[in-house]
Amino acid sequence: MKSKIEKTENANEVKMELTIEAKKFDEAIKKVYFESVKYITIPGFRKGKAPMNIVEKYYGKEIFYEDAFNDLVPKEMQEALKENNLEAVSRPDIEVTQIGKGQDLILVATFQIKPEVKLGKYKGIEIPKIEYNVSDEDVMHELEHMQDHNARIITVEERPVEKGDIAVIDFEGFLNGEPFDGGKAEGHELEIGSNSFIPGFEDQIIGMKEDEERDIKVTFPEDYFSNELAGKEATFKIKLHEIKKKELPELDDEFAKDVSEFETLEELKNNIKEKKEKQNKDREKYEKQEAVVKAACENAEVDIPSGMIETEIDNMIYDMETRLSYQGIKLNKYLEMIGKKEEDIRKEYEQQAKDAIKSRLTVEAIVKEEKIEATDEEIDEKIKEMAKNYGKKEEELKDNENIRKYIKQGIESEKVVEFLVENAKVKNKK
Repeated sequence: MKSKIEKTENANEVKMELTIEAKKFDEAIKKVYFESVKYITIPGFRKGKAPMNIVEKYYGKEIFYEDAFNDLVPKEMQEALKENNLEAVSRPDIEVTQIGKGQDLILVATFQIKPEVKLGKYKGIEIPKIEYNVSDEDVMHELEHMQDHNARIITVEERPVEKGDIAVIDFEGFLNGEPFDGGKAEGHELEIGSNSFIPGFEDQIIGMKEDEERDIKVTFPEDYFSNELAGKEATFKIKLHEIKKKELPELDDEFAKDVSEFETLEELKNNIKEKKEKQNKDREKYEKQEAVVKAACENAEVDIPSGMIETEIDNMIYDMETRLSYQGIKLNKYLEMIGKKEEDIRKEYEQQAKDAIKSRLTVEAIVKEEKIEATDEEIDEKIKEMAKNYGKKEEELKDNENIRKYIKQGIESEKVVEFLVENAKVKNKK
């Protein structure tokens, strides 16, 4: 196999002229013949027993070319890319200039390659001081959340609905006098003031009494997920069945014993504070890392090929599709609900995709520039963790070249981020 590389007039795009020896192509044809002949029937021969020359004469000499091409060329192209130290980031546009039995296979592949990054300043980056302290209000907020979670629900009698109550209602919504899909429920428990319904809906329940019926009018938000309802005025017929409210437990030592392993409220408060301090330290670390990587990316220059952007967006769309599937929603149905096409979503994702790619490329460039490496011991330790977490055999993962490469890149990326933080200059201003 011989390859010849030349750059095109487009940035990060090359043409590769690839010549594959006639012997290899002929072997690929034979391989395809032996895999396919069992399905071939020719008059005068038992099924699967026709000689290769007879099959070619009967169906044409080109019968095996396409399958042989598809079997042989991808492997030869990967080898050529490796020899030329190139990484393709788009699907190749292939033009075959010579193909035939007993002839060298010659083709020209045009594709985009991974771009070079021109690093700017990445050492000594200035970042603001990031510090989060735990206040008494933070601790009390958590206690109130625990208090609310452990509240008793009791029935309220002889008074109308107030803010904070739980109203048990039947409702049905109408547009222009006609009921609409999804606008009806019976025995629904609605916490007044939770803002879980359309703006204005809950406020109009306040003051209702048990067994009272009332018509209320609301306007759906302009950005409501359903195009049929967005911006429309609707009337809801309401019937109130019951009023409930939460009865909160006292915040005392008995409460602490009931909801935790601690004997006193003070001990529980201290534990909450410790946990929040740890959360804040993690948040500070993450935001410092985010700040230095963002600054390093802003200072770097790179021309990102369109193929990389499209692939990144493809992955983002796939992730969206997977998340929706967990909710039992298909992507096309979701797009229909929000009144958008896939092209709209792709356009919205474009800048996010560019930022993600630039971040990865910048980190990779710093890895190379600073000669940062993951050791075999570090890789093996991560593989051990992965095997344990996913119930896999450690040896299987260790022998998988792609997994080792993935883990190696992850470790080196983590080291780059630590390097950037260590070399950053922190401003006193928070």
